[in-house]
Amino acid sequence: MPNYNAITKSITLPDGRQITLETGKLAKFADGAVVVRLGDAMLLATVVSQPSSRGDVDFLPLSVDYQEKFGGAGNIPGSFQRREGRLSDYEILVCRIVDRILRPMFPKDYHYEVQVMITLISADKTVQPDALAALAASAALSISDIPFAGPISEVRVARIDGKLQINPLTADLARADIDLIVGATADSVAMVEGEMNEVSEEEMVEAIAFAHVAIKEQVRVQRELAAEVVKSHVKREYPQYEENDALKQQIMQAVHQGAYDVAKSGNPSKAGRKDAFGAIKKPLLAQLLEENPELDMKMFGRYYASAEKKGIRDMMIKERTRLDGRALTQIRSIWSEVNYLPGAHGSALFTRGETQSLTTVALGTKLDEQIIDTAMTSGYSKFMLHYNFPAFSTGEVKPNRGPGRREIGHGNLAMRSLKKVLPSDDENPYTIRIVSDILESNGSSSMATVCAASMALMDAGIKVRAAVSGIAMGLVQDKETGEYAVLSDILGDEDHLGDMDFKVTGTEKGIVACQMDIKIQGLSSEIMTAALHQAREGRLHILREMAKTISETAAELKPHTPRSHKMLIDKEYIGAVIGPGGKVIQQIQKDTNATVIIEEKDEKGHVSIYASNQEDMQAAIDRIRAIAATPEVGETYKGKVRSIQPYGAFVEIMPGKDGLLHISEVSHERLNALEGVLEVGQEIDVKLMDIDKKTGKYRLSRKALLPKPERAADEAQG
Repeated sequence: MPNYNAITKSITLPDGRQITLETGKLAKFADGAVVVRLGDAMLLATVVSQPSSRGDVDFLPLSVDYQEKFGGAGNIPGSFQRREGRLSDYEILVCRIVDRILRPMFPKDYHYEVQVMITLISADKTVQPDALAALAASAALSISDIPFAGPISEVRVARIDGKLQINPLTADLARADIDLIVGATADSVAMVEGEMNEVSEEEMVEAIAFAHVAIKEQVRVQRELAAEVVKSHVKREYPQYEENDALKQQIMQAVHQGAYDVAKSGNPSKAGRKDAFGAIKKPLLAQLLEENPELDMKMFGRYYASAEKKGIRDMMIKERTRLDGRALTQIRSIWSEVNYLPGAHGSALFTRGETQSLTTVALGTKLDEQIIDTAMTSGYSKFMLHYNFPAFSTGEVKPNRGPGRREIGHGNLAMRSLKKVLPSDDENPYTIRIVSDILESNGSSSMATVCAASMALMDAGIKVRAAVSGIAMGLVQDKETGEYAVLSDILGDEDHLGDMDFKVTGTEKGIVACQMDIKIQGLSSEIMTAALHQAREGRLHILREMAKTISETAAELKPHTPRSHKMLIDKEYIGAVIGPGGKVIQQIQKDTNATVIIEEKDEKGHVSIYASNQEDMQAAIDRIRAIAATPEVGETYKGKVRSIQPYGAFVEIMPGKDGLLHISEVSHERLNALEGVLEVGQEIDVKLMDIDKKTGKYRLSRKALLPKPERAADEAQG
């Protein structure tokens, strides 16, 4: 008999497919473990929280990991070790969308380490597992005794052929013009991320609302599951914050008005504001320590931060102005420059306020494509966007350890934005790599990356369909009165103290990508719509500023950009161009300094040639044409005599293509032998008279190109 008692619940999707939640069968030592299944896709989510916390921790040490097992997809990893290694960028992006919705759902004073692990243990090519990861994690937390204000869930909503669908089949996603992951509780939306084909604000709100209906059902089923698991009935106890109401009130009275006034002063300098707020904190702390040398510094820090935050937020709502003196809808000053780096194939410097991105574009060949090797997919990518955030951009000192999850997430958002306006593969022969280096950061460096990358692509001569800009929106809402202020182009401080971080990118026509995190419960559709429309005005303003620097794609590529040429050859000549062991194609590349790549597609040989100048390009083209061209009856060729026989000569009219020039076709005169008439190595003009249909042999003639004797005599007399 099995030593488990499994509990299973089902969720019915709008198209009739079933998602099952099962617990009690796997990973029973975890605080919570749930298997989520849709089709043949299965995800195991486990959660464990330490029974005690480190005394020096005053935050939630939450880690979320998502990993796909190659074996579950029937694949073997392509790495040297042939085992799963560090998480792929895709896995990290799934970690981020789960983390962003889970983190606000824990109590603020819960400081015990929590680890959420989500593993794809079985794959289904028709199912996208990222849309199930948060559901699995939430279900595992809900059945545990870990304090958690869920359940939550996330779904994918896509508009395919004009119809909104929940968690559509993978094959259908290629036709989607809206592709969003939406996360929510039963009451309100908390997270949105995805891409679109220049859609309107109203269309996006409609898709989010459609997703929320499905999420509510998934939350309901999770509650049913938790109700049948004993440990979920009583959440574990933990030491909560000690409160000192008198101290809290004293600090509020001492700080609120001062913070209100500093915020209202509108100092445009981040450092200046920091000093001004410090002038409030330092004397107050000295006073309180004098009154009570045993002052709890952590308690003081919490109360001071709360009082300062309230003062700033109250000022924004009442005065309708910002920390740096801007109006709510005002965008910081923008200046930009293109072609800043002469060695790059394209470059742009974009500065908005105290945020600056230096972005480069490099154009490579097919050999530069990125190899994609994951459990679910394998192949190549010819568009990459990498985002770097060095410590000096915020005036800090930190070791450079390579890109973290934040850098990967920000780069992905910018990549999704720009790929919507790139030319098709047929129109663009290049592999494109964009790199954004953030040199200064005070709010929304990812949106600066979008703007700089758009301009750098145009500077590089890539024929994008439209320019793309991005803007980060914020929100400050008074829970008691319901009053709120939507902020355009938020500062770093406004992101920290606000209730929303809503990044929106788009063209003049519409939205192409977004990323939204909401820190409060109950964000209304009205506020979301207002934020999107305000974002549109800001986005269009930024596009106009960008157009002052560059409004059209550069007419010419940079002189040092490799030129490209595509040509088709018959399938039968692919081997001849490559040669035995690649000798022929390697020799062509060596002789011409060009890069030649051949692919077989649609029963044809697709040849891509890249060269730094037109002379090398033409030399490579001529060499390939000479090998792969098909001789045509009636055409004249300059041939080389390869051998002489008693009955005629064999003449090479193309590399590897010899034809017989019969002795009767050499001259109008009757010849008994070719000695003294032709020599091996001699170049002569010949005409292709016929190709034998059975043998494919070529019949050549030289006399067909020579004037007849009588005609020559007449011309001499006349």
